[in-house]
Amino acid sequence: QVSVDEGTDPWGIKVSMVEVKNVELPETMQRAMAAQAEAERDRRAKVVHAEGEYQAAEKLADAARIISTQPAALTLRYLQTLGAIATEKTNTILFPLPIDMLTPFLARANPEKK
Repeated sequence: QVSVDEGTDPWGIKVSMVEVKNVELPETMQRAMAAQAEAERDRRAKVVHAEGEYQAAEKLADAARIISTQPAALTLRYLQTLGAIATEKTNTILFPLPIDMLTPFLARANPEKK
């Protein structure tokens, strides 16, 4: 406003509004602005993704705490997983066993490690 007033006051003119239309920026400036905008979008996307990962990790930690205090919950989860595997069309199904179920077999196989 001060700059405009300096040029118009000697003529007795008061400019109240200036509007800029159809500004043509050099191509290098356009590319730089586009790159900056893309970098900002990427930054925001990474932040959103990281927040989602953090929330998922919190939920998994909560689930692990619940399952560790409720052995029946682990068994239920195991059965749910088996049900989900059974609906898939596959030729091979692996059945993971809790390590404590294998302890007697391991003790028999390696009697010197008691």
